[in-house]
Amino acid sequence: MTGFKLTPLRWRAIGIVLVLLLVIFAAWRWNASREGAPGGRHRGGAGQPITVGVAHVGRIDMPIRLAAIGTVQPLTTATVRTQIAGTLFSLHFTEGQMVAKGQLIAQIDPRPYKLALAQARANLARDLAQRDMAATDLKRYQGLLAQDSIARQQVETQAATLKQLDGTIGADRAAIGTAALNLAYTSIRAPVSGRIGLRQVDIGNYVTPSDTTGLAVITQIDPIDVTFSLPQNQIATLQARLASGGDMPVNATDSTGASTLAQGRFLTLDNQIDPTSGTVKAKARFGNGGGALFPSQFVNVSAEIGTVHQGLAVPVNSVRHGANGDFVFVIQPDRTVKLTLVKLGPSDGTNIIVASGLPQGAMVVTDGADTLDDGASVTLPGKQGTGGGRGGTGQPGGGHRHRHGAGQ
Repeated sequence: MTGFKLTPLRWRAIGIVLVLLLVIFAAWRWNASREGAPGGRHRGGAGQPITVGVAHVGRIDMPIRLAAIGTVQPLTTATVRTQIAGTLFSLHFTEGQMVAKGQLIAQIDPRPYKLALAQARANLARDLAQRDMAATDLKRYQGLLAQDSIARQQVETQAATLKQLDGTIGADRAAIGTAALNLAYTSIRAPVSGRIGLRQVDIGNYVTPSDTTGLAVITQIDPIDVTFSLPQNQIATLQARLASGGDMPVNATDSTGASTLAQGRFLTLDNQIDPTSGTVKAKARFGNGGGALFPSQFVNVSAEIGTVHQGLAVPVNSVRHGANGDFVFVIQPDRTVKLTLVKLGPSDGTNIIVASGLPQGAMVVTDGADTLDDGASVTLPGKQGTGGGRGGTGQPGGGHRHRHGAGQ
């Protein structure tokens, strides 16, 4: 077996490997020295104090609101259909217009139904004349029977004939009513007030009651309902609010939440909870004279069900969330921070109620907490050496809520 020889090529490869190892070692040493320098990133209270924004825990009145995503639902959606078969004679609506209940929508050719009504009336006149004659004959036969000049059977037969004609006249009157009703059905009228949609037929089409699409669809839009779902744990609070009496106001806003579309009142809860989602359906009713709410539209729904009076509150951007729950950083007298777990209540988007965990007047960190840990040193805005620190001190105020892990 040939022995191992260090050829020039192999010496060059070994040299390259050694150089790479030296470069990696130098980079590691440089990075370690940078993290240990005063200007490097510091956590857990080591290094230069961090400038933070703060706010004091204060008492405010906080409205309690239920929020959900709802779907606009008309009170009535009616498909306009013909009650009789016939040729469409004329249309009396414009697509998309508002129509009133009872307004003429379309006309079916009435001529065959006018003739049927005339025939039914003629049959009644004929049968009335026959009945008058039969009644006269019966009276004559009864006089002859009294003189014993005619058989009793003939009198009884004539009496039965008279009763048959009475039944025929009753049928004739019903036929006249049916013919008159069919003639009225040739004028198709709006069953409800609302906005009519696109027409489904044209003039000259032969329409029948079995047509599934009908002539058009009318949706009642004023008033109009919004259906939405609420978590089952909010049912008790909602029922208590309803039991206290009075209407519960409900607002409907657009999908962005920036524009209020309509204001209405809470109507009712469904009679059962959906076991698959743990929610219950609810319905609110809105006046919609301006047509701001459109059927099947998605809207944001909020209802005020109560108020927390003089509750302890902090800005929402002071609250973080960790493995152990929600927490805030509380400023200590020695200018260090303490990670404090809190239980939260309702929020209005700017402030949030703290149900427990904080005393009134405590100072919490609002901005600059992303690099803080329990016990970290901080500098308050306006103090010497803070430079251009972020945030400021004050009462519970605005901001956005951040997410931060505890004990990083």
